Amino acid sequence: MTSGPQQPDAQPLRSDAERNRGRIIAAARTVFERDGLGASMASVAREAGVGIATLFRHFRAKEDLIAAVFADRMDAYVTAVNAALDDPDAWAGFTGFIEAICAMQAADRGFADVLTTTFPAAEALEQQRAAAYHGFLELIARAKDSGHLREDFASQDLVLLLIANAGIVNFAGDIIPDAWRRLVALLIQSFQAPARGPLPDPPADDSLYEAMLRAGPVSVTSRERNTDK
Repeated sequence: MTSGPQQPDAQPLRSDAERNRGRIIAAARTVFERDGLGASMASVAREAGVGIATLFRHFRAKEDLIAAVFADRMDAYVTAVNAALDDPDAWAGFTGFIEAICAMQAADRGFADVLTTTFPAAEALEQQRAAAYHGFLELIARAKDSGHLREDFASQDLVLLLIANAGIVNFAGDIIPDAWRRLVALLIQSFQAPARGPLPDPPADDSLYEAMLRAGPVSVTSRERNTDK
């Protein structure tokens, strides 16, 4: 016999919460891939079929949602640089990495934005970005030592390339899906040694960081956060 009414099992609540989280991440992947990171949290909630308050119970900030959605993409980013470093041909590894990550941008507008935006609060995502960056520094050194990469190529040039490629993807990716390939081919050819002429100085690292920080997702309003529609 029991002394009172049985308490409901908490497990179904946890299962429901996990299902909602999975639906939100899947919906955000769809929305960000289609519309980029500028898509609103409300549009993600609608795609997931949940209220905005439910979304914010799982992800307190847009950066948290972005980090969850693109965790696997950032893993692939690091894997790409490691694969390039394993290539015995330094130039092939360097150019192969650039082509691989630009293809990743072209396939996903959201990820195109992620690679040109910094998210200070998303520590895991930024750690993956840093790991890929340090791998790319090694790729640069190897390609220069091989005599194939111009000596004045700088690490900042990768950021500029990704910004330019993201612009192509966001501007015309749905109409001219392969336009990015021409841009990347032109830039890779310009990176080759011997250089045909000197380059202007690259932008300072802190200026690039400020630009990437400014490109981050706009914070949601309190009304969007508190309205469960």
